[in-house]
Amino acid sequence: MDYKINTKCILSGYSPKNGEPRQLPIYQSTTYKYDSSVEMGKLFDLEASGYFYTRLQNPTNDAVAAKIAALEGGVGAMLTSSGQAASFYSVFNVAQAGDHVISSAKIYGGTFNLFNVTMRKLGIDFTFVSPQATREELEAAFKPNTKAVFAESLSNPALEVLDIETFADAAHAHGVPLIIDNTFPTPVNCRPFEFGADIVIHSTTKYMDGHATSVGGVIVDSGNFDWTQNDKFPGLTTPDDSYHGITYTERFGKLAYITKATAQLMRDLGSIPSPFNAFLLNIGLETLPLRVERHCYNASKVAKYIKDSGYAVEVTYPGMEGSKGYELAQKYMPNGTSGVISFRIKGGRDAATKFMDSLQIAEIATHVADARTCCLHPASTTHRQLTSEELIACGISDDLIRLSVGIEHVDDIIADVAQALEASQK
Repeated sequence: MDYKINTKCILSGYSPKNGEPRQLPIYQSTTYKYDSSVEMGKLFDLEASGYFYTRLQNPTNDAVAAKIAALEGGVGAMLTSSGQAASFYSVFNVAQAGDHVISSAKIYGGTFNLFNVTMRKLGIDFTFVSPQATREELEAAFKPNTKAVFAESLSNPALEVLDIETFADAAHAHGVPLIIDNTFPTPVNCRPFEFGADIVIHSTTKYMDGHATSVGGVIVDSGNFDWTQNDKFPGLTTPDDSYHGITYTERFGKLAYITKATAQLMRDLGSIPSPFNAFLLNIGLETLPLRVERHCYNASKVAKYIKDSGYAVEVTYPGMEGSKGYELAQKYMPNGTSGVISFRIKGGRDAATKFMDSLQIAEIATHVADARTCCLHPASTTHRQLTSEELIACGISDDLIRLSVGIEHVDDIIADVAQALEASQK
């Protein structure tokens, strides 16, 4: 039966049999016992499915990954120890030294730095484009060695809504996949696979966990991309000598990409989450639809208040009529965007500092998208490592504040924001 997403958040991934635990157990074990070396050898050769070392697979982690795959409508998923690891693995799984990747410029500062600095040191070149790039502008960015296109469905912190179909069409015209970071909208509000995306990632640290308890990430494979259509992906379509000559597309079909990510990258690089963190993530997922609905409701009220207050130069909340991105949000996220608001406060950086220091309910925190309202000044924190030119490209100004609206009572949040806005102008 094809359940609604609310039901999938509860039931997917783990189905207890008669007399088994109703809640997903925590398999807090590094290794697994077998009766014969032959059985274990088959696991190492990928000839049989099962567990032999938690860095590659663990029953708790796999159940949660399966749940997230079901939420996104994918064929498989792999948990990682952080959202950064998910961003890295998702690209590195198809690109290597000498290759090229196109990325939206308006992405999380840590991801921008990962691509623009660290992965360049590995020999992978990047071209950054506007998330609002036209098809012609996108075409100009492709090179013969382009292996993927990467973007955020709703950018952090600029809150630009991506035209997913335009980016997907451009990527597919050049025979490469579109990778989408869907952290902010979550699968509750945005379904990238339905608009042509091929791979979806999340920082599960955010709304999926929902309570700021566990850092984590996930990669979800749609199973829709044909890796054999050209010779761009030899890592998937030619024998892997490190696994006795296995060719992933031949052996695993639609699961080729996610199997390679697990069997090769996770094997060699690590970055697996602990089973206990996966357990906490699963608890968060069970209430994801309820929380996302309240986050969006509260944020829409707070965004309108800030807009009408006269203290803001500009308020960006794509779920609010009149905000930039509203039209695209109606197409890709008609039921809501997220609980995050970006606004430029009158008075610049000094006013931003006064605003944040005056908050009483909202907390200043290097975090976003959990149950508690929190606030951040991106230019001096999450995007501090970027140059002035790079900040502009990411849509970040000195007066920009990112407000992550929680699930407290909306009247209390507005009252707190109101007194802080007044204090910011004194």
